Amino acid sequence: MRRIVFASLLAVSSLSVAACSKSSTSSDKSDKTSLATVTVDQLDTMLASNNCQAVDANGDGTRKKMGVIPGAVLLTDNDTFDAKQLPADKAKSLVFYCANTHCGASHEAAEKAITAGYTNVKVLPDGIAGWVSAGKKVTQI
Repeated sequence: MRRIVFASLLAVSSLSVAACSKSSTSSDKSDKTSLATVTVDQLDTMLASNNCQAVDANGDGTRKKMGVIPGAVLLTDNDTFDAKQLPADKAKSLVFYCANTHCGASHEAAEKAITAGYTNVKVLPDGIAGWVSAGKKVTQI
């Protein structure tokens, strides 16, 4: 039974790595260490108390394979999205996520939001893969 669970988690992780359009490399413009981060459980609590807005920086392929966090804003693209896709209140807490810890799309999108004047921006490093692995609910698209 443990092998089946492990194999399932490994498959989910592999799919999300392959589906991420932006991989994290040393040449990334954004510095992953400079952004505030939250854990899956912290984000779940924040969403349950309506204290933040989740923002999905994944591409359509990842969204179709993994689902999305319920209520998340779905960006058209992590680096060319229009800031009008985000809430009008620039002080609202935003938590960006992408596929997983190997994906840099959430960091790029978060940096763009900060540049656009958003002041309470965080990233969920574990991404949708971590959310799914933790057994959290997703919306399928």
